[in-house]
Amino acid sequence: MIEKRLTNLEFKFSHMDDLLDQLNKIVTTQELTIDKLQNEIIVLKRTLSEGNDQSTRTLEDDVPPHY
Repeated sequence: MIEKRLTNLEFKFSHMDDLLDQLNKIVTTQELTIDKLQNEIIVLKRTLSEGNDQSTRTLEDDVPPHY
């Protein structure tokens, strides 16, 4: 009886250990994604503060080069 309980506990522990590894990988991936997005926001803010705001463009700015 005790041996069966011990085996069940070992099985549960093994499953929890695998689950923890999976969650760790997910958190690491999300952290990298968040860092990338934060860097993109910094670049966008810098671009806007330098006066390169795309909202000030006109249709004449989008004329293809062959005209």
